[in-house]
Amino acid sequence: MLKILPVDLYLRKKRWKFILFAGAVFIVAASLYYTSILVDEIRKDERKNVQIWADAIHQKADLVNYTNNLFEQLKTEERKRVSIVAEAQRRILTATSNEDLNFFLNIIGENTTIPVIVTDDSGNIMTSRNTRLDDSVRRLDGSLLREYSVYPPIVVQYIYNKKIYLYYKDSNMFAQLKAVLDDLIRSFFSEVVLNSASVPVIITDSSGTIPFAHGNIPKEKMNDKKWVASTLESMASQNTPIKIDLADTGIHYIFYQDSFLLTRLKYYPVVQFGVIAIFLLIAYLLFSYARKSEQNQVWVGMAKETAHQLGTPLSSMVAWVELLKLKGLDDETVKEIEKDVQRLETITDRFSKIGSAAHLEKTNITRVIHETVNYMRLRTSPRVVFNISPTIGQEIIVPINLHLFEWVIENLCKNAVDAMEGNGEVNIDITEDTDHIHIDVSDTGKGIPKSRFKTIFHPGYTSKKRGWGLGLTLSQRIISNYHNGKIFVKSSTLNKGTTFRIVLKK
Repeated sequence: MLKILPVDLYLRKKRWKFILFAGAVFIVAASLYYTSILVDEIRKDERKNVQIWADAIHQKADLVNYTNNLFEQLKTEERKRVSIVAEAQRRILTATSNEDLNFFLNIIGENTTIPVIVTDDSGNIMTSRNTRLDDSVRRLDGSLLREYSVYPPIVVQYIYNKKIYLYYKDSNMFAQLKAVLDDLIRSFFSEVVLNSASVPVIITDSSGTIPFAHGNIPKEKMNDKKWVASTLESMASQNTPIKIDLADTGIHYIFYQDSFLLTRLKYYPVVQFGVIAIFLLIAYLLFSYARKSEQNQVWVGMAKETAHQLGTPLSSMVAWVELLKLKGLDDETVKEIEKDVQRLETITDRFSKIGSAAHLEKTNITRVIHETVNYMRLRTSPRVVFNISPTIGQEIIVPINLHLFEWVIENLCKNAVDAMEGNGEVNIDITEDTDHIHIDVSDTGKGIPKSRFKTIFHPGYTSKKRGWGLGLTLSQRIISNYHNGKIFVKSSTLNKGTTFRIVLKK
């Protein structure tokens, strides 16, 4: 339908758009690539810190377990020493020579650390060692009995079925070392939950489900059992939980994951891309809005100026028509001149309405199209045939602005005639459904490439050597802005013809 000009403004515009878009993509890609490199380096350093922390936890757990094993061995050794003291105590009572007596006394005397209290069957204290008891304490009962009942007493049986009882407790040195071990365990848990690597940590019981302690996690989240369960599962998928078996506390599992900083770094490039995309979108929308506002001002200014410029010669033409009537010019000629003058008045009125609020009135659109085409038919080559369906007698009522809508039909018919080079058929079909009216304007012209279905509505696009390329642009603005409808290329085939469709709301 359209003959492309040698220098196509919109081809160059598309080309520049593509170049600018490619440049923007390159800049964004380069920025994201460089950022991803930096983020990856930081992530590696952060990951090293996490790994160092995990290794340190393993080593500290091994140290605590090793220390605990030493204490268990020390406890066993002290138990053996007490047993030896008890046996020596029994042998003293049955010693047959001074040499044996001195030997057993030396064994008992070598115990300088383990507190021991020896009682008879009735709980009366017979002797004590390393206890700091004064002579007034005669019986082992009350709090003193509870203090020495941590371990079961050793029973020594001697002659006449008599029994003595050796009560003992941990040595002072062992108690001090035990306090050190307890402090070591407490500090171990503190170091786990308050780690310098800012690693989120959850310590659980032996089942791996019930939290025992936590660190770098908000308390309110730990109150949500579902969140805790999903977090433990996520942590286990990232890193194998650290199993520890500590004295007095049993088996625990340490669950941990990447630090919050490392997690944020993973998604930083995506967030950055999103921010850039939003910024570009907002900039594009603002630019488009400003450009459209500027175009609207140009359209309105041009239309108003055109109407103003046409006003003066049009008034003169009206006066000349009256003068021709007085001079007795042929009536048919005068009538045709009057029609053209009226047409100019209509065109002037159309231009004056651009930029103003359009007043829509319910109108028989069938009659409007028939009358507009009849005017065009008399001023078009007789080799162009106009067909309109339905006939003028059928009413289809639609709210339109009469003068502006006639302008659209004229522009479509003129484009069709130009596309056919003055020889062919123009078919206008009017159909309706429940909510809309459809007007299809078809020709048998040269057709339009599919890639230009939208471009033809841009201002300045034309196939004619003479022309502004504003007809279809004005038509689109009139239908879209003033009638809240749509106009578009419904179909087109090269060298066969094109169909434009107008959709109006009832």
